[in-house]
Amino acid sequence: MSIKKLSTSILLLLFICCKISAQQNISPEYIKVTNERAAKIVAKLELSNTAKETVVTAIIAQQFRDLTKIQDERDAEIAKVKSSGLSKEKQNKKIEKLKGKADQLIGKLHKAYVKKLGTQLSDDKITAVKDGMTYGVLPITYAGYQDMLRNLTEEQKSYIYKNLVEAREHAMDGGSSKEKHGWFGKYKGRINNYLSTQGYDLNKESTDWHDRVAAREKDKLKK
Repeated sequence: MSIKKLSTSILLLLFICCKISAQQNISPEYIKVTNERAAKIVAKLELSNTAKETVVTAIIAQQFRDLTKIQDERDAEIAKVKSSGLSKEKQNKKIEKLKGKADQLIGKLHKAYVKKLGTQLSDDKITAVKDGMTYGVLPITYAGYQDMLRNLTEEQKSYIYKNLVEAREHAMDGGSSKEKHGWFGKYKGRINNYLSTQGYDLNKESTDWHDRVAAREKDKLKK
């Protein structure tokens, strides 16, 4: 997507969302931010179809806004509970209930979102959107494991990849960069535990890998 097309798409999206933002009390600045975030993701898809680019950008931007709405409302209710004067036990019960309700809403939203993307994009493009929403952590991490552990079996590679895919599904719904990375951290812990049971000394493997990477960088500088 060219800079000119990108700017035109963002302006069009701002116009389309104007009425919606007024109805939902969403600030025009936040609409602009989410549209720009979505447009950057769509630009990397190279769809070569301005109309489709606009539609997909709108779908992604709306997902950002819908997630934020659920999470902000949840957090506001949790803040009320924490300042309610209730006992810690009662607070925790109410907070867990609020989190559970929000998780259910986010789960439904997630399924609907992927379905909407499916009306416009192929599976590989949807995967690219998911990676765009999660900073490309999955392909980077998967490549890192393979580079660090060069004798991984196909079964081990499959286990690593499947867990990273599951982590990405959760991370897509994260409300912040910290939360998104937190999901990958959780699943990397699961992967590392599995690899330990497979006989890998990950501390040693990690040290050796960093030494190899450093050596590569030195070689690049020599050329």
